[in-house]
Amino acid sequence: MTLLSFDIEISDVFELGKNEDMEKYAPFHVAVAATAVHEGEERLWYSEEDSGDPALNLTESKSREVLEYLEEMQQRGFKVCAWNGLSFDLKWLGKQAGDLALAARVALKSYDPMFQFFNLAGFPVGLAKAAEGLGISQEKLMDGADAPKQWRAGNHQSVMDYCIGDCQMTNLVALEIQRLKKFRWVTARGSISSKPFPRLKPVEEVIQDPGPDQSWMDKPIPKAKFYRWVQEALEPSS
Repeated sequence: MTLLSFDIEISDVFELGKNEDMEKYAPFHVAVAATAVHEGEERLWYSEEDSGDPALNLTESKSREVLEYLEEMQQRGFKVCAWNGLSFDLKWLGKQAGDLALAARVALKSYDPMFQFFNLAGFPVGLAKAAEGLGISQEKLMDGADAPKQWRAGNHQSVMDYCIGDCQMTNLVALEIQRLKKFRWVTARGSISSKPFPRLKPVEEVIQDPGPDQSWMDKPIPKAKFYRWVQEALEPSS
C-alpha cells in the first residue's frame, strides 16, 4: 500500500510556553496544506487573493477540497498518513471546511504514527526526534512556531517548502518504522530509545486498543483528548 502523507501550517501567531497546552490558543486557521505520495505526486493547497498572491488562510471550499482528495485517495487504496494528524491537522481542516464529519471519516481511516506511539508510551514525540532516532537524514526546514510568522511576512515559498518537507519526512519515518518493526526516537536526555511497532495501524484500530500505562505520570494526557472531536462529529444528530 502506497504512503501519502499530508501536513498543514497555520497562520496563528502565539508564544507557546514550556509544557503549555497548544489548545489554549485555539481555534486555529489553516494557511497552507501539502500532500506527498511517496516517490510520487506532491501538491500544495492554498487560496489566492485577487492579486494572485497566497491568501492568509484556506477558504472553506479549498479546505473541503483537501479533505475530499484525502478521502478519495483512501478509497483508492493509499495509506493516508500524518504526524499527529488525528488531533491537529484533520480537526482544523474540518473546522475550516465546515465539515467535521468528513474530516472525522478521513481521520478514522488514516494512519498517525505519533498517536500510535502515544498509545504505547503514554506521551507524544515530535517528528524531528523520531526521524533522528530512526537515522533519517532529512531535517525540518524551520521551527513550526516560525511558519505562521513567515507566512504573514510574505515568505510563502519557504513555508510551502517546509510543509512539503514535513510530508516527505513523515513518509520516510513511516516506511522506516515498517521496515524495522520498531519505533526509535531521541529522548529528552539525548539518548535513543525504542518500542516494538509490528505494524502501522489505522487510527480507528488504535482508538480501540487498550490505552497506555500512565500511572507514573503526574499530569498524563488523556487518550481521548486526541479523538474526542471525531466521536462528537460522528454522533447522530437528535
